Amino acid sequence: MVSVRKFQFSDFADVYAIYADAVEKGTGSYETEPPTMTDMRGRLTMLIAQGFPLIVAVEGDQVLGYAYGSYFRTRPAYRWMVEDSIYIAEEVRGQGIGKLLLSELIKQCIALDFRQMVSVIGDADGNHGSVRLHESLGFIECGRIKGSGFKHGRWLDTLLMQLELNEGDKVPAGKPPFV
Repeated sequence: MVSVRKFQFSDFADVYAIYADAVEKGTGSYETEPPTMTDMRGRLTMLIAQGFPLIVAVEGDQVLGYAYGSYFRTRPAYRWMVEDSIYIAEEVRGQGIGKLLLSELIKQCIALDFRQMVSVIGDADGNHGSVRLHESLGFIECGRIKGSGFKHGRWLDTLLMQLELNEGDKVPAGKPPFV
């Protein structure tokens, strides 16, 4: 049975393999070469230190995918907005693991009092699984950046999708997360 839990550094090798595969074969990430293991460990360590959720979907001891929140932009006025990132092992895509992860990530970001969640989806026209996943959880398209990336011999559009959290801009801002 698949469950979701907080990332542990013992998950690192599986998480790294999932991301490296996505970079090498896919178009969702605009990196063209996987980061070094040291760089990837540093990225994950920084997310944890900043207080962002970093979660994994597991079956037994096998990590099937992972998701995390991060700053959309670091300028102060963006403090109430979180960007989601989600990566699923190729062999288990389309089996509901993404929805399980993203649903939990949304809950955790609501608990942190974020007001908006944005997804920056690489390859808007080819990354149908990610677009459908986000739509299924209430995200709406809020922008498209045409020809924003070039990977695997073709130009790619970036799709921006947004989900309002905690009543979004309908109530006063209050204290931002992580202050």
